Amino acid sequence: MKVKKTTILAYVFAIIFVIALSFMYYLNKPIYTPKVLYIPAGSINKIITQLQSKNYDVCKIDSFLLRMIGSPQSGWINLQTRVNTKADFLYKLTRSKAALQNVTLIPGETTYIFLNQLASNLHLNRQKLQDEFDKHAPMKEGVFIPDTYRLPLGITEKELIRVLLNSSHRKMKELSLKFFGNYNEKKWFRYVAIASIIQKESASVKEMPLVSSVIYNRINKGMKLQMDGTLNYGKYSHQKVTPYRIKNDTTTYNTYRHAGLPTAPVCNVSIDAIRAAVFPKKTDYLYFMKSKKGTHDFTCNYSTHLRNIKRATK
Repeated sequence: MKVKKTTILAYVFAIIFVIALSFMYYLNKPIYTPKVLYIPAGSINKIITQLQSKNYDVCKIDSFLLRMIGSPQSGWINLQTRVNTKADFLYKLTRSKAALQNVTLIPGETTYIFLNQLASNLHLNRQKLQDEFDKHAPMKEGVFIPDTYRLPLGITEKELIRVLLNSSHRKMKELSLKFFGNYNEKKWFRYVAIASIIQKESASVKEMPLVSSVIYNRINKGMKLQMDGTLNYGKYSHQKVTPYRIKNDTTTYNTYRHAGLPTAPVCNVSIDAIRAAVFPKKTDYLYFMKSKKGTHDFTCNYSTHLRNIKRATK
């Protein structure tokens, strides 16, 4: 009887040893993720499901372990390395937070300038940002919503572009549904193209529907837009438009040479500019000129427009 009990105990200890060994092996398994990871708010099960959807090696066992360790933090998590043991990974989910940097995209700024800003502020590779943008953006310009973004230091170029594009696309889709009841990408970016010219040309939000009316009126009459703001695209965002640029720029952004709208927006635009593009003021205006007061004088007649130019340039 004593021998039988000893044998049973030996089996029990052996089973416990195997379980402990398996558990230690599991906790020391490597898990591969980006150094900086976004964790959504929600239950542990929701978080594990979200991580699984991104093909990270987690399962229900990890849900159980997290309940023992503590609640994961939501937001950006800095894991410090791309390879962690399962134990370190789960622990860091409950303890680590990424340092965040505010990066502001102002309305009217071009993506070229914005990517420069992102590379500088977040210590990223400028060319990699451009490559990822070119690979995933639906248009070469106008796809970002101007805003202040809180972005984590340590994020990869690929993940950053993905986050910014997804966030902006979601907001644009919401706006389109609000304005039109549906989202048609081609139609939407035509309005963004108009909004980008409005953004570059207007002296204030109040003027935007008036500038919008001039754009539509000129297009409807078959007139070239002939607006300097369209030449402030890309790296030329803050450069003064000269007669040389007007004469030699062969892109569709040169509305002195080409009729109609440019083939892509000029810049990233505000909601106010999009609203003005969708709902222009009903006017007969065909011209506008910036006055010495900083606002624009609008007119239907070319002769009056010439007088406004003369008055503004005295």
